[in-house]
Amino acid sequence: MSDYYSSYGVVLAVLTAGALLVAVAFTTARLVAPNAPNREKLTTYECGIDPVGDGWSQSHVRYYVYGFLFVIFDVESVFLFPWARVLESIGYAAVVEMTIFIGILAVGLLYAWRKGVLRWA
Repeated sequence: MSDYYSSYGVVLAVLTAGALLVAVAFTTARLVAPNAPNREKLTTYECGIDPVGDGWSQSHVRYYVYGFLFVIFDVESVFLFPWARVLESIGYAAVVEMTIFIGILAVGLLYAWRKGVLRWA
């Protein structure tokens, strides 16, 4: 039973050491970092041009959906590489599973296309 609790002791020690490391890093940064704020340093920087207007601007939700779709399909395409690596050892079952997987991705892409999400104008 003591081995069971000693494993929790290791986890507690690692968590304590991690929290202590973060606290020491933040405290050291606060003490060592120079702090001389002035009006010029506190202004918003926009590629060397003085900011005009306020910081609030609306963007069409289509841009976010397009980016979200890209991330989904980009991340899902990563699954193709390990599949190709073990294709020979798994055999026909791997081909069927990947066909189903790509089919689900194709249905998602077709749905997005039919909803007009992929049109920019």
